[in-house]
Amino acid sequence: MLFEKNNGTKRCVFSFGYLCSMNCLIVDDNKIARTTLKQLASQITEISVVGECDNAMDAYNFLQQEEVDVVLLDIEMPGMSGLELTRNLGRNGPLIIFTTSKKDYAAEAFDLNVADFIVKPITPARFIQAIEKAKEILQSNREEVSLREDEFIFIRDSNVVKRLKLDDLLYAEAMGDYVKLHTMQRFFAIHSTLKAVEERLPASRFFRVHRSYVVAIDKIDTIQNGVLLIHGKSIPVADAYRGALNKRMNIL
Repeated sequence: MLFEKNNGTKRCVFSFGYLCSMNCLIVDDNKIARTTLKQLASQITEISVVGECDNAMDAYNFLQQEEVDVVLLDIEMPGMSGLELTRNLGRNGPLIIFTTSKKDYAAEAFDLNVADFIVKPITPARFIQAIEKAKEILQSNREEVSLREDEFIFIRDSNVVKRLKLDDLLYAEAMGDYVKLHTMQRFFAIHSTLKAVEERLPASRFFRVHRSYVVAIDKIDTIQNGVLLIHGKSIPVADAYRGALNKRMNIL
């Protein structure tokens, strides 16, 4: 995909390759600098360069549409600077590795909690060091998410806050203004919407199969004729969710 300026010159190029452990976006107004970064990235198998932009605004728009793990970001660019882009992306943005010819920005950059700050010209050894640091941060974040998913949520049951282990939850069922959270032993009725409950449950383990049901994927025993069975309970699977459920369960 190409973005173009009003005069027709190329402004931003998006190129997509194979999925990799780290998707990377290169942002620099200097074409030679972008080429150098692409060449360095091509030497590391864990990196997939999914796009390049020559200004921060295009990079911002790109990041609203595509999942990127790491941004190799210049600081001094026309219009929005790399520092401003980082602030606009906020805490939920991708990891940032600044690549700049000015050491003066180092203190301000690290105040933004970036992964690394590389001063041009960039050597292969320094580039690898920055990428390794980014990999460690990403791995740590993923392990933290995995740990949280294996633990529990807190629910309010009859004015008492209780801890519910996610591994005990079989399915959630909408019942008017309440949601029933079913476990092997009993159910808990909480005042909530099914949508709110679904948003709190890890998507890697729970899936909506009907407007009234969210189920634990690993607790499904059988599926037949549009109905799934969990611990003896028959739960309807709506047509709108059936294809996605089959794909999610990797049914042969």
